[in-house]
Amino acid sequence: MSETKSEPKKRVTLRDVAQAAGVSLKTASNVINGSGRMTDETRAKVQQVIKDLDYRVNVAARNLNRNHTGFITLAVPSLTPSYLAELANRVIDAARQFDYSVYVTTYAEGSAKGARTLLEKFNSTVSDGMILSMSEVEDISPEDLETDFPLVVVGARTTWGKADHVTPDDVDAAAKAAGYLFDHGATSLAVVGARGKYDEATLLGAVEGNAQLRLRGVIEECRRRGKHLDPRLVGNVEQVWTIGSGARAAQQLIDTGVPFDGVVAFNDQLAIGALTAMRAHGIDIPGQVQVIGFDNSEEAQYLQIPLTTMDSRLDWTAPMAVKRILGRIRGEITEPELITTESQVIARDSTR
Repeated sequence: MSETKSEPKKRVTLRDVAQAAGVSLKTASNVINGSGRMTDETRAKVQQVIKDLDYRVNVAARNLNRNHTGFITLAVPSLTPSYLAELANRVIDAARQFDYSVYVTTYAEGSAKGARTLLEKFNSTVSDGMILSMSEVEDISPEDLETDFPLVVVGARTTWGKADHVTPDDVDAAAKAAGYLFDHGATSLAVVGARGKYDEATLLGAVEGNAQLRLRGVIEECRRRGKHLDPRLVGNVEQVWTIGSGARAAQQLIDTGVPFDGVVAFNDQLAIGALTAMRAHGIDIPGQVQVIGFDNSEEAQYLQIPLTTMDSRLDWTAPMAVKRILGRIRGEITEPELITTESQVIARDSTR
């Protein structure tokens, strides 16, 4: 007769308490900490659920300002893109200035093991808080960001005002990129890096997504200049921002036969691909077509035609994200904020 091993009992989380009580994660946390405004009935209901589920208060999470682990977590979708690898290095360097170490972890974008799972299973006994670089394809809701631990989000996804959001202003940066091309003689712009069907009205209301925000910036700048962005000159690459997809998109733009003399590529990899495709057709860069990218990747300045690009501002993003997460850990910052900065053009030989 075989003996059946019992399944280990799953640890009850504060999220479980909130769901069972039918309240927000913030309300459940306030009950645990004896703070916040709510009716006596709500407080009593949450307390009964805590008792029924045998929820154990995580002392490290409850007393973050007194019990520090000395570690913060940086979660990114991948370390393959140079942008995210540089973000990780800069976060580590910034945290080191405050005697903090950084756990760097990746997650499977848009899957059951994505960012939501990381947020749900965050262990505050080994890390004091999380800086999350949220992927464009993650299915995240406002409730997912109502965590009971310090959280700062970086990147172009909205946080609905639920968590600190540190990001360069993509709309402004793209408008500057387009404006720079117009100021240097361009009259008709093309775009490489769009995602999804082109709908100008929807794009003008975009509030998140690198591609959407950058395309919005280009459209707005064209309108300010009295120019028209021809939908046929908007190169759609979906989620793939690589050299290959940039080359294919540029080839499609050329095949339309619609004239253009300026290209805004939404990252440097796309720009490199576009440059390659256009040069293969004998197009003079920057004489006939000027090209500008985004992120100021390391290889951009070493190309045969050094690439004009928009500064990534990682020199600002990483230290600011670390500053915000440490402020939250220490209890000095309590209200979520959207914190942005401007990017500048780094002019090289792909523009006039």
